[in-house]
Amino acid sequence: MTSKLEQLDTALRAALGERIVDLQASVGELTLDVAPAHYRDACLVLRDAAELHFEQLIDLCGVDYAQYGNAVRDEAGRFMVVVHLLSLQHNWRLRVRVRCADDDLPLAASINDIWNSANWFEREAFDLYGIIFEGHPDLRRILTDYGFIGHPFRKDFPLSGTVEMRYDPDSKRVIYQPVTIEPREITPRVIRETGYGGLGH
Repeated sequence: MTSKLEQLDTALRAALGERIVDLQASVGELTLDVAPAHYRDACLVLRDAAELHFEQLIDLCGVDYAQYGNAVRDEAGRFMVVVHLLSLQHNWRLRVRVRCADDDLPLAASINDIWNSANWFEREAFDLYGIIFEGHPDLRRILTDYGFIGHPFRKDFPLSGTVEMRYDPDSKRVIYQPVTIEPREITPRVIRETGYGGLGH
């Protein structure tokens, strides 16, 4: 008798064929890697094929592999889109990954019209990582301010900025100004109480 994971592996290989770049089982889950050129049609097969029927997109996120594991990354591309799918009919879960070929302008096809739950997830990946989803109907920032510059989840994003934003009651609007936090050294203060916990009698 084959396990559910083996059944899913067989069904994926039969349905997707050469679209599969890599398919690995680890920690009781399958991870499917597809090439950017086959990402959209692979997703359509995953949703529509009766033997797969992944009708629900649970999560979509970006990943930055710069300096991954404190080692120099491979040449396959720095950014990746990771999708988690669920088949309620078959009780299967699947992780789908696609690399963005160009590090300077990371692109991936939008799958918003395949699973509409991808809409805000793709906007979040665009906002935080700068991944552009081609064909997305409303690709704009969702978590940072409209005037924000950069993508804060990129590993090369600076840890401290030079500009802060605040509401100014006098002008009745949000203003930008230089950062006002003074650098300081924090020294822990230790208070020792005599007889604390029944010790030191």
